[in-house]
Amino acid sequence: MGNWFPFVYDMTMKPLERTKFKKIRTKLINEAEGRVLEIGSGSGINFPYYKNAVRVDAIEPNPMMKKRSYKNIKKSQTSIQTYSVKAEKLPFADNTFDSVVATLVFCTIPKPIQALNEIHRVTKPGGKILLFEHVRMNQAFLGKTQDVLTPLWKKVCDGCHLNRDTLGLLEKSNLTIVNVEFFYKGLFLSIACVND
Repeated sequence: MGNWFPFVYDMTMKPLERTKFKKIRTKLINEAEGRVLEIGSGSGINFPYYKNAVRVDAIEPNPMMKKRSYKNIKKSQTSIQTYSVKAEKLPFADNTFDSVVATLVFCTIPKPIQALNEIHRVTKPGGKILLFEHVRMNQAFLGKTQDVLTPLWKKVCDGCHLNRDTLGLLEKSNLTIVNVEFFYKGLFLSIACVND
């Protein structure tokens, strides 16, 4: 993966953030309360949206993305600490977080089940897990197209799996899904879970 990906990612996201993505992020992140863990914070695009968090611990394994996030830390009203770690091995104690946020990141996590187990471990009982993700589409032709494109797409886009079934992974996890909203004909999902 080249150093160009963080720049291209930011340029791609800007027009989307001016439209429906901004509304989706705002609504989702307003639900995050107390001490918050953000998984794969990337360039910090979510940081300015935190209003009800006391503190955000944000993990991002890509050093170039993390570096780009510093400008968005300054735009946040919330205290934000970043860490260069992966979601599959979180450096936090059990039952630490009131809320967990992950937006457009589960597609890139190499071992998503292990990451979900870690999220379950570090989230307090009753804690919220809030995700906004793109997923494999249910429509046969489009889903198959995602399957065909994924090997090349992963190489070009920092390990992104176009065809990841994040909702299916959540259904098999120790988390309880409480709400799912579908956007862009099911390509994007906003998912609210609770740690029971």
